[in-house]
Amino acid sequence: MWIFLSGAFLSIVADKNHRTNLIVRARVKGDIERVFPGAKVIKTPKRDYLFRAFVDRETVANVISEVVLDISYDNFKDNVKETRRKQHYSRVWWEMSNIQSNNRRQHVKKANLFQLSGSQSRR
Repeated sequence: MWIFLSGAFLSIVADKNHRTNLIVRARVKGDIERVFPGAKVIKTPKRDYLFRAFVDRETVANVISEVVLDISYDNFKDNVKETRRKQHYSRVWWEMSNIQSNNRRQHVKKANLFQLSGSQSRR
């Protein structure tokens, strides 16, 4: 699961060796500590995410739940203060908007095809 927060980007996956834990991963130093202050973060230079911590599932669920309950902004991108992070998040936003646009175009094409096939069968 990818989680984009105003001050942290996290990837959270299962810990296959300890089912009660999740692995919280980050690309930027300090992101894990900002969200999970007591976590023991290790640096893993040969892995896809440079930083990771093994955190109890209940702790992850509680912390992320609190983050959600504490949302007070009405525009996420405007709430991201760090310039570099905001630029990267905006690129992700743009890419995801392309999926929406592509899906909308495909939906319109399908609807048009359906209308065409329906109108031809009435003739």
